[in-house]
Amino acid sequence: MKETAPVAVLGGGSFGTVIANMVAEKGVEVRLWMRNAEAAAKINAERENARYVPGYMLADNLLATSDLAAALEGVEIIFVSIPSSAVRSVMRRIAPMVKPQQMLISTTKGIEAGTFSLMSEILAEEVPQARIGVLSGPNLAKEVARRELTGTVIASESEEVRDRLQALLHSPYFRVYASTDTYGVELGGTLKNIYAIAAGLSAAFGMGENTRSMLLTRSLAEMSRFAVSMGANPMTFLGLAGVGDLIVTCMSPLSRNYRVGYALGEGKTLDQAVEALGEVAEGVNTLKLVREKAAEKEVYMPLVDGLYQVVFENAPINEVARRMMLNEQPSDVEFVLPRE
Repeated sequence: MKETAPVAVLGGGSFGTVIANMVAEKGVEVRLWMRNAEAAAKINAERENARYVPGYMLADNLLATSDLAAALEGVEIIFVSIPSSAVRSVMRRIAPMVKPQQMLISTTKGIEAGTFSLMSEILAEEVPQARIGVLSGPNLAKEVARRELTGTVIASESEEVRDRLQALLHSPYFRVYASTDTYGVELGGTLKNIYAIAAGLSAAFGMGENTRSMLLTRSLAEMSRFAVSMGANPMTFLGLAGVGDLIVTCMSPLSRNYRVGYALGEGKTLDQAVEALGEVAEGVNTLKLVREKAAEKEVYMPLVDGLYQVVFENAPINEVARRMMLNEQPSDVEFVLPRE
């Protein structure tokens, strides 16, 4: 089905820009909302988001704007691609403008401090009249911008939302799979940011392939263990939004969280690592929040505990790694053997 109504994308970062342009290239009018009017005007004049996706030429029917009401006028599908810390405040602003049955699709990966709410939960709370979906998977924005083959997952309880998004985003280089496990898909995309920091940190220390494979598989076990305790479907973690996103985020220097971890491994402080990145690395905040929630629910997460000590308590990584190797040795595949 060809999309005729305009589409809005809230957030002019790397992924928001790429999603907006992918849709615009299909002949759909797209409004890219940004807080900064000067940055929006520059994008419209130069047809490029030089800060976040340099060299990626934008379609003529993509219009950047700082006028939120104008961005939402007449649209049926709204992508939310803003930092997690701003999602609730922006949703409160748009709530009076959103009509029943309009679709709100979150691409933001993060957890709200204080409430432990995922972005889809915030969308549902603040804009209850909308139909909610989540887009997540191994989707490095710069690779999508280069039109490299990519798969993603649209998760929603609404079959129409899933069908519409699959039709809207599908292209020769971008394949969209469907899921009904909104919470699991979103939690997978959020949790993997923690382990990407661990992977980057370990890479800076010159870890071998044996170590890398152990880190990835134990990360997956830890992610699924925590997610199931929160109500997610464990099978979700065998797909793109689970193991797929974990692999790309933990192995690619393009990953923001990986780069933060690598900088920490080089001896930089957390503030220096984040400053050098110049973008939001959601994994830093997620690490703190997940560690607190895991302790509250008594979920065994040794990688989270060890990484927290390194990132926030300046513990020596070699000593933390040594202690972790002395920890409990649970079953290889989560849920196969009972945990004592």
